[in-house]
Amino acid sequence: MTLSAMVILTAVWSSAPLGAQWLNHPTPGIPRTPDGKPNLAAPAPRTPDGKPDLSGLWGKISPKYSRNIAADLKSGDVPPWVEALVEQRRENLGKDYMNVLCLPLGPGYSTGADSTGTEMVKIIQTPALIVMLNPDLTYRQIFMDGRTLEKSPNPNWMGYSVGHWEGDTLVVESAGFNDRTWLDHDGHPHSEALRMTERYRRRDFGNLDVEVTLSDPKVYAKPWTVAVRAEFAADTELLEWVCNEKGSSLEHWVGKASDEKKAEVKVAPAILTKYIGVYEEGPKLWSRTLVPRVVEISVSGGTLFGDMDGRGKTPLVAVSESEFSGLYGLGIEFRKGEGGAQELYVKHVSGDYRFARKK
Repeated sequence: MTLSAMVILTAVWSSAPLGAQWLNHPTPGIPRTPDGKPNLAAPAPRTPDGKPDLSGLWGKISPKYSRNIAADLKSGDVPPWVEALVEQRRENLGKDYMNVLCLPLGPGYSTGADSTGTEMVKIIQTPALIVMLNPDLTYRQIFMDGRTLEKSPNPNWMGYSVGHWEGDTLVVESAGFNDRTWLDHDGHPHSEALRMTERYRRRDFGNLDVEVTLSDPKVYAKPWTVAVRAEFAADTELLEWVCNEKGSSLEHWVGKASDEKKAEVKVAPAILTKYIGVYEEGPKLWSRTLVPRVVEISVSGGTLFGDMDGRGKTPLVAVSESEFSGLYGLGIEFRKGEGGAQELYVKHVSGDYRFARKK
């Protein structure tokens, strides 16, 4: 398998939507509009004790933080050795990422999305215990019985979690993670001192807002919070995803990210400047959600940069005057649309996705 083929496969694993299960079995007991579609704007359900009921199947939406958990941090908040490690992992094409090695993501499940192993989560809620089930057969237990976290737990992959209610918000405190996982797909590390606080709020039937605060004084200068969300997945079920069945082997995962530059062509600055702008996905074929993806193109030092969904700028490698590679394993192409308007196409194994320039 060639490097380019492996990059394409990586894009498939990180972007392919889940297939539906029980297509002819609508989710019972949920609010629906007059035409029979799930009413995601209906009021959030509650349990018999009056608490918001988070139960159900959810599709997590975190295109920014799933890729780069530190996207909002300043350079001084991330030590140089961490930046160097992340760059090394990028150069190695992420071959030590958890999904590649068939290992649990640990704290990464809270913000993980756009991947068959992490995008969906089924929540089972009881008064004393909340369970989260993932398609890759991992699970979390959140104890609601008043216990506190152990001060010196035996570190494990999924950590230990306790929860309590603050009004209508579920607050989950977690610790005890081993240090063998990454916080995101880019490869930001953490130590066994990591503490994580999640705040879950179901604002209506179909939308779950999540804030995740991470604190790891052995690695990062200060705690920081990221906001992600999830949408209720109606009329379907979890699709089992077993990593070891994906049929890949690291012996074929060869090359480096910088190999793309060996065939790079030189593009005149005047041409690169024409591509600068913000491009929005449309029609929303790629994203299954109501929020379109956005790609921002900029130029610095004679190099074109792409930033999808605020994940962070990444340098693009020119294949021709209009085609570039390097957008998180994907290629892009600039074309003229109707009336000569500049358009951007993200090239994916499932097709070319059109992004129209907004500004």
